[in-house]
Amino acid sequence: VGGTDEYDLIEAVKSGRITKPVVAWCVGTCASCFTTEVQFGHAGAQARGDLETAAAKNKAMKQAGFHVPDSLDKLPEMINKVYTELVLNGDIVETPEGETPQVPMDYTLAKKLGMVRKPASFISSVSDDWGEELTYCGMSISDVFQQGVGVGGVLSLLWFRRRLPAECTKFVEMILMVTADHGPAVSGAHNTIVTARAGKDLVSALCCGLLTIGPRFGGALDDAANMFASAQGNGIAPKDWIEKMKKSNQLIMGIGHRIKSLANPDQRVEIIKNFAKKHFKSTPVLDYALEVEQITTRKRANLILNMDGCIAVSFVDMIRSCGALSQEECDDLMEFGCLNGLFVLGRSIGFIGHYLDQLRLKQPLYRHPWDDITYIQELAGQGGNMGQLSVSPS
Repeated sequence: VGGTDEYDLIEAVKSGRITKPVVAWCVGTCASCFTTEVQFGHAGAQARGDLETAAAKNKAMKQAGFHVPDSLDKLPEMINKVYTELVLNGDIVETPEGETPQVPMDYTLAKKLGMVRKPASFISSVSDDWGEELTYCGMSISDVFQQGVGVGGVLSLLWFRRRLPAECTKFVEMILMVTADHGPAVSGAHNTIVTARAGKDLVSALCCGLLTIGPRFGGALDDAANMFASAQGNGIAPKDWIEKMKKSNQLIMGIGHRIKSLANPDQRVEIIKNFAKKHFKSTPVLDYALEVEQITTRKRANLILNMDGCIAVSFVDMIRSCGALSQEECDDLMEFGCLNGLFVLGRSIGFIGHYLDQLRLKQPLYRHPWDDITYIQELAGQGGNMGQLSVSPS
């Protein structure tokens, strides 16, 4: 209703400019039911004279040859009628439609109906927080406290997926205690202190300390365990094994200390050794390591079984003799780096302690004293002075 554009279309049909059949309907025929002019939809949809009414336009289009239904609800029937006639007359040649692709069921609905399951991004077998209560390897957090399993028991549940005997969990706690710290001079503590004094946060300082752990500092436990367990398991005599390692130019991990010796023993080693001897069912790997120590200390007094070595061999005896783990599981634990994990966990306690201590003492930014550094200008064999070492005065 409103406007005269429809008459332009009528003229185009009459003049032959449009030759195709036109199905049309001008809406707004209900305007005649109102006593006043009504605007339909937009500003131009209002009749300003009889020619602009919907009824007049539908009549004119029908007279011009348009296919105009009697009412709007008959429009679909009119379209179908015109189309069918065009097909019957051969004006339109229908082509078969392709097979309609099957629309997959919505994933959310299918999952709700139990028809599919979403693949898991992670698989975990050590803890679960889905239910009413957090569980550690099937043991509820309430039972953890009610039964007093302690830190060692929690570690055994999360690391070994079972609750180890009391003497084993006690030994784990002992390892954490004896490895907690070894003073501020070792590389890990030193790095932590320097980072703390640089104004970094706790996690950054802790990471700097932990990143120093390796074959030369705290990271020899797994290697020591594998070395001694393999030698003892293969039945090689301690003397022959030492000679074999010497010929292959291999260090025996877990042997040697900078200042401790048989005459001046490391009390941490004594504590670990005595506990293992008293509480473990058997200690064949520890006994083997002590035999090795008797031979190595004849060469030099400080080639003792050190803390790393004592913890490593005692741990092997513990997991093998406790009856809770199979031989394969024991081998896997050593291969997975479990022992080094114990050192990392224990020593983190000390590193955090050093970080907090530096903040408590309000220590300033650390700068290494220049007189403690030798500044090399030329390496031996380079430059004009072959074989000479030139250093700056200090």
